[in-house]
Amino acid sequence: MKWKIAALLVLVALPGAVAAAWLALPLLVDLSAIPVPLETLQLATALQSTLLVLAAAFLGASAAPRVGVSAPAISAIAGGGGVLDAWRPQLVPGCIGGCIGAVVIVAFYAFAPEPLRAVQPEAPLPLTVRVLYGGITEEVLMRWGLMTAIAWLGWRILQRDAQRPSAALMWAAIAVSALVFGLLHLPAVAQSLPALSASVVAYTTIGNALFGVVAGYLFWRYGLEAAIVAHVSAHVLAFLIHA
Repeated sequence: MKWKIAALLVLVALPGAVAAAWLALPLLVDLSAIPVPLETLQLATALQSTLLVLAAAFLGASAAPRVGVSAPAISAIAGGGGVLDAWRPQLVPGCIGGCIGAVVIVAFYAFAPEPLRAVQPEAPLPLTVRVLYGGITEEVLMRWGLMTAIAWLGWRILQRDAQRPSAALMWAAIAVSALVFGLLHLPAVAQSLPALSASVVAYTTIGNALFGVVAGYLFWRYGLEAAIVAHVSAHVLAFLIHA
């Protein structure tokens, strides 16, 4: 059944990859500076994201049962079980995480260092991209794929005699995957600034990693869908507040 779960997660995550390539990319790159047609760059970006989604979905499906994390609702769909019963325990924690995430996002913009404030785009990314890519695709990539892989590697290297990774090891996986999540936001910032100062690097990394910790905890304790609910609702609430 794990391959059914992986296939379903690919289907869930791919719309975000397409939305990011076709709706976000034109807003993030200097079209006059790219040597290829925009459509070619969009196709390449979508293909790259698709390959990453495939890798994350199937890697996570293989490793998740071994480290004690899951996607309960997706698993219920794959196994023909009660989907609503699988969703219900995740909704309240996910919504609470979304409120925390919205505060983090709004505060990130409100207290940004001057160099970051100066380059904040007049036209923010469409809500469609924030929800589909940020809320869903990123969770499949960063939590289901990366965090699960880190936990599995740490378990196999450091705790192979244990039946499951310890809580300390899971917290380490949450922290490392959240840090990577934060670092992956730097290329977009670097494209907008002539140089990256230490303060901008630290602010961007830590600001984005904070929500990564929240989402990672929700994934560990409740399931992937709780992290997705948190990420989606955080972007929707932040959009309504900050736009």
